[in-house]
Amino acid sequence: MSILLDPFTIRNLEIRNRFVRSATYDGFANENGHVSDAQIKLFSDLADGGAGLIIAGIAYVHYTGQISPHQNSIAGDQFISGFEKVTKAVHERGAKIAIQLFHGGKEAKYLKTKNILPLAPSIVDNAPYYSGEYREITDSEIWEVINAFGDGAIRAKEAGFDAVQVHGAHAYLLSQFLSPFTNRRQDQWGGSLQNRLRLHYEIYKNIRKKVGEDYPVFIKIGVQDGFIGGLQLDEGKESAKLLAKLGFDSLEISQGLRGKRYEETEYKAHIDSLNKEAYYREWCREIKSQLDVPIMIVGGLRTLSLMEEIVQNKEADCVSLCRPFICEPGLVNDWETNEHKKPKCISCNKCVDAIYKGKPINCILTTPQV
Repeated sequence: MSILLDPFTIRNLEIRNRFVRSATYDGFANENGHVSDAQIKLFSDLADGGAGLIIAGIAYVHYTGQISPHQNSIAGDQFISGFEKVTKAVHERGAKIAIQLFHGGKEAKYLKTKNILPLAPSIVDNAPYYSGEYREITDSEIWEVINAFGDGAIRAKEAGFDAVQVHGAHAYLLSQFLSPFTNRRQDQWGGSLQNRLRLHYEIYKNIRKKVGEDYPVFIKIGVQDGFIGGLQLDEGKESAKLLAKLGFDSLEISQGLRGKRYEETEYKAHIDSLNKEAYYREWCREIKSQLDVPIMIVGGLRTLSLMEEIVQNKEADCVSLCRPFICEPGLVNDWETNEHKKPKCISCNKCVDAIYKGKPINCILTTPQV
């Protein structure tokens, strides 16, 4: 039997296998940020399909972090009951589920429809991969956001989630603070790596104080930006080490700020050969070799034998997939009976395009395009 099908424990959370459904925005929440029936079905199908741990994507913790009108919110107690339906459905099917706590930073352009400017660490003139108005977040607003992450974690725990994952990757607020390209601050939140990482530290401490020592707290961390002049890998690897030492129970290794679509982003297209898969493998290997904390590898994973090799070589502990599960939520069950199965996902990124067009996530192979 594949090592990937063996149970695995993170802190005190036992997962039935090492397959993780990586968090993603799905666009199925209702216009008020509440859970919909479509989401309950989405997560039920993933649990039925064999995934060990499902990470529900980008629930915003504070109104200033919202990037879409159909994004889940965990910014108030009124959202708990909907999430309880999700966790109950997943647990009934034998899987575990975490929720990703999120703030979009200056990517929260949706706020402009409410006459609110998005927030960012600093104003950067003539940024090559960003257009739009935003303003610099104040010190008091930073502390308000930190507190909101902690409150979001409390609600997640109350709703029955088995863990929380802080979103510290991609184009969003925590990556904006960590990157020297977007963080030009001269106060305690900018300058040195320790200062640029202070937001991550304070969020972790706030969450841990509120949920207790036994509740699993993960982070998805962007360890290098997608363009020259941003966060470099040496600082990214040091950041991962510092966050593991701080107490995060698992690190999912990904990219920081995005460059050109799609080659300089976390969702690289046309993964059509083995050598294009696992494109963050080297990053995971280097970080895992220096840490005891469980590492999740994400990024273009398609071939079961390659994933097994990565885990057997102790380059990572769990394999985290998103796009293949959009097309085939039952993929893990399929691998149990046929280890040579190739996923149907062709890495065309039409699912990503749907999100950018304001549509719910879907796959062209399973959903008619209109």
